[in-house]
Amino acid sequence: MDLKSNEPFWLLKNGLIATYPSLKSDENCDVLIIGGGITGSLIAHQMIKDGYETILIDKRELCNGSTSATTSMLQYEIDVPLYELTEIIGEKGAVASYKACSDAIDTIEKLAGKIRSGAGFKHKKSLYFASKKKDAEWLKKEYEARKKAGFEVKWLSADQILEKFGFENTYGGILSKQGASIDAFQFAHELFKHNIRKGLRIFDKTEMTEVEYHKGFNRVTVDSGFQIRAKKIIYCIGYESKTLLKENFVNLKSTYAVVSEVDKDKFKNITSTLVWNTDDPYLYMRTTDDGRLLIGGGDEDFYDAEKRDAILNKKEKEILKNLKKIKPDYHFYPDFVWAGTFGETKDGLPYIGEHPKFRNSYFVLGFGGNGITFSVTGMEMSSLFMKGKKHLLSQYFKFGR
Repeated sequence: MDLKSNEPFWLLKNGLIATYPSLKSDENCDVLIIGGGITGSLIAHQMIKDGYETILIDKRELCNGSTSATTSMLQYEIDVPLYELTEIIGEKGAVASYKACSDAIDTIEKLAGKIRSGAGFKHKKSLYFASKKKDAEWLKKEYEARKKAGFEVKWLSADQILEKFGFENTYGGILSKQGASIDAFQFAHELFKHNIRKGLRIFDKTEMTEVEYHKGFNRVTVDSGFQIRAKKIIYCIGYESKTLLKENFVNLKSTYAVVSEVDKDKFKNITSTLVWNTDDPYLYMRTTDDGRLLIGGGDEDFYDAEKRDAILNKKEKEILKNLKKIKPDYHFYPDFVWAGTFGETKDGLPYIGEHPKFRNSYFVLGFGGNGITFSVTGMEMSSLFMKGKKHLLSQYFKFGR
């Protein structure tokens, strides 16, 4: 499955950061991580930190799947509003899920500092505005739910949004204190480099073809014919889990993104703010650390990469047309446009946990707009799994829920 198209901005911006050998011998380890994107890098970091002998494999070069196509907006807000999620899974689970994403942003900041990351982590506020008059009513309900849960939020009127951000044709919105952005492609590579020095072994262009389950260990065969004996396997394969797991647990979507030419002065009023709206699919935007504006949206059901890529030009025009609604006098100069594939679950939550058909195994599958922050929660959950313990959110993120 092709997860990106037309050379995503992050891939072009960073170039080929690192390459790794393919597997050329039989190996043994405590933990085998399958998937070398941002999720795999975070889980590998946790496993090395916990003292496990760890191997990671990826069928591509590292981070060349959906990690190269992500917009890397780090939000505590889940795609399903807090008040709606409360109705679905109860207040305890809903608030805990939102707080886990909030805590994840702080964890990434600390981790970026620890490894002296150059991936441009920046703490930002988040503006979630009503794009239609009828949306303002439920958005105010969402504001009250977040305020009750203890999040630092403020309601802005349409006039206040216009004055502060220069956005027209809005109907009020929630300004949250918590949010951030980062170059996830670069950050993942930095984590890999950091942990290789601590013993992590990486093999890219190495695809799992078969797994044999034994008591206390699994034996994985890869496309070169060599085998890895691992006590545990952790799958960090994101949306490609659809090809491995047969149940219908996630819907694949195509999303589109456009990045402008560099113009720091033009975007200075939202340099420190993530922006998204109540449209379905919603429009979202952020600035990059090199002074560009990144805008995304136009989500559609994913059928195949060829059909997704064929409408890139159409989607670029659609996104910029939506931008014109809130910035009528603004001219956007596109530099890059690309498409990526992501997964959407009914409750907006990830799937992190064990699966009955995969022994000695664990899945960390972050979906929706919170894939990265959910993966950070997956670090703690994976650590507990290795110790035979459960996490508070295990019951809400489990398969078959």
